[in-house]
Amino acid sequence: MIQIPPYALDVVTRLEECGFEAYVVGGCVRDCLMGRKPADWDVCTAATPEEVLRVFKRFHVIKTGLKHGTVTVRSRHRNVEVTTFRLDGGYSDNRHPDAVTFVSRVEEDLARRDFTINAMAYSPTRGLVDAFCGQQDLADGVIRCVGEPDERFNEDGLRILRALRFAARFGFALERETSYSIRRNRHLLANISVERLFKELKGILCGAGVRDILLAFPEVFCEFMPQLAPMVGFEQHNPHHLYDVWTHCAHAVAAVRADEALRLTMLLHDAGKPATFTRGEDGIGHFYGHPAVSEQLASSLLLALKSDNATLEEVTTLIRYHDADLPTTRPGMRRLVGKLGEACMPRLFEVKAADMAAQSDFNRPQRLAALRAARELFEDVCAEQHAFTVKDLALNGRDLIQMGMQPGPAIRHVLETLLAEVQDETLENAAEPLRRRAAELQAALRAG
Repeated sequence: MIQIPPYALDVVTRLEECGFEAYVVGGCVRDCLMGRKPADWDVCTAATPEEVLRVFKRFHVIKTGLKHGTVTVRSRHRNVEVTTFRLDGGYSDNRHPDAVTFVSRVEEDLARRDFTINAMAYSPTRGLVDAFCGQQDLADGVIRCVGEPDERFNEDGLRILRALRFAARFGFALERETSYSIRRNRHLLANISVERLFKELKGILCGAGVRDILLAFPEVFCEFMPQLAPMVGFEQHNPHHLYDVWTHCAHAVAAVRADEALRLTMLLHDAGKPATFTRGEDGIGHFYGHPAVSEQLASSLLLALKSDNATLEEVTTLIRYHDADLPTTRPGMRRLVGKLGEACMPRLFEVKAADMAAQSDFNRPQRLAALRAARELFEDVCAEQHAFTVKDLALNGRDLIQMGMQPGPAIRHVLETLLAEVQDETLENAAEPLRRRAAELQAALRAG
């Protein structure tokens, strides 16, 4: 049952009352048929853009893409995109139509759309218009292009990643010809801005069916992330692993919570393994130093994709520490929390758990026990409200200056020494003990 919310229904009704066919169309219809709540409601209509402007002359209207037949109508404080039925002309940039032709039938408009599940329209008076069997493909769990797949992808290369995103999001399969065409036309991704590529990548990674998509289409992802190509099929020859590097990372992505930074971390955490592979006399493979190389590759890739700084910093930090041994003592845990921050530690535990879930059963009980112990130690340390950084000390730089120290590196040295001794529990984190110890350190610096 498709129930159009009042703000969108007002737009459809007003167009109909003025003599123009109007439908809600695309993703909102698909989501309703799947029992999902649509994020947006789009409308298509027989009215030309000029006629739409006249119909909504008393509304706030944004001329979003007038030459392509699209305006945005503000209805009940919500935006509704209204597009005239149209046919698209050539796509010389493999992204946008060079020109459009307005038409009178909704079926003609649906024929230009990307996938059958997005090529349905609904009217409260006329019912569902499904000229390309999108409802059946929804029931079958299939992503299929409308018409000839090569034509659809050559019109807009971004549809390649959109197809993979829908498949990952819904856990759908790619129809055979659509799948073949995606592989044939993957070079078209070179025409897409890196910002759009990155947005689609994050959408794919956060889909419930991401593992199967990564495993089925590695060449598509490597088309715009060539740094990852050496991972594909690279056998690890190590008892801790049962998959090649790419397959391991695909399983690790699916094993972690659907959070953009966490899933990017799992995709990239072992990118440095092929470059660091060595094999011992016993035939066992090793990857000494791979976290540092993986971090460098991840940083390069995320910068190329124009990642925001916060995501870049979090992903590279988690990769840097993903293979590190976790502390088993309170002082060690306090130091690690001081380096990474209290908020980052639970995310590091998630990364380690996902990494382990994508490995073999070799020593798994012991490794799981060590991870549980580290989580418990972290929780205990946090409950103590101990000093993790110099900011947590009961003495600061201003206090040291008042004690006669000159501003500069010496103050940082004293504060870091005080922090280390507090974390080792050889010094109390209270003003007077810290002052006495700071005076001793100050005297030693003068004497030295």
